[in-house]
Amino acid sequence: MSVVVLPQVMNPAFKHKYGVAAFNAVDDITLDGLISAAEESKSPLIVQISVKTFTFWGGKVIKDTFTTMAERVSVPITLHLDHCPDPEIAKESLEIGWNSVLFDGSALSFDENFRITKEIVAFATQFGAHVEGEVVAVTGVEDGVGSESEGELIPIEKEVEFIKGSGIYCYAPPIGTAHGFYKSAPEIRFDRMRETVELTGTPMVLHGGSGLTDDVYRRLIALGAAKVNISTDLKKTYADGFRTYLEAKPTEYNPLKLIGAVRDDVKSMARHYFRLFGSEGRG
Repeated sequence: MSVVVLPQVMNPAFKHKYGVAAFNAVDDITLDGLISAAEESKSPLIVQISVKTFTFWGGKVIKDTFTTMAERVSVPITLHLDHCPDPEIAKESLEIGWNSVLFDGSALSFDENFRITKEIVAFATQFGAHVEGEVVAVTGVEDGVGSESEGELIPIEKEVEFIKGSGIYCYAPPIGTAHGFYKSAPEIRFDRMRETVELTGTPMVLHGGSGLTDDVYRRLIALGAAKVNISTDLKKTYADGFRTYLEAKPTEYNPLKLIGAVRDDVKSMARHYFRLFGSEGRG
């Protein structure tokens, strides 16, 4: 099956109450580790890329590398642009064949966010692609995008208006999670997740996934979080993988062994989340 559109991995997850891990890859090592882990676990996978990574490597380079790797395996995998506040970059990604994008207009007024998100949805439709939306900013800066404080909560009726009126496929609700490392246990708004799903029937996205307890993951997935974002834990695994290997073998100069060890660390991390989120064997 290999490369698919976002609903092909999220619709079954939303229906059957499991979560699909969405990892923020940063290069070919992380891409290979994530895709290999998905194949071994027989799990669907969402590979997502930050805007900073998109501009660092180039959107077409990433898309071509992703496609080449994804087409080697049989499980469904999709490519997503994460937290994009720039409409032109969002459109560029869609034009060159990315499967979906989170247009993050949470820093804008509600009306401006709604207008531009609706425009991006119409644009994406031309390419058979899909859009994730966000109204209230999640706490924490992720690769240069975001704020150190959560956006002001709005009435849930306004969120429902945004979801239904903009045409987005999935939505990131403000439930108290945060990007980066948690300094203390977050207070999760489980009721808000439940109510948003009941009022819209829309698949939800859990942002700030790294560092939550297993129980919190499972509860939110059961409530409708069909996509679970993992970025910080992947970055930590990646950096620690290099550090641990080089500290253990300071005089070894074999790049392929080093890369292979780091890739294996990424694979182990990914397989842990596939099991935890219930997606193992669903691909």
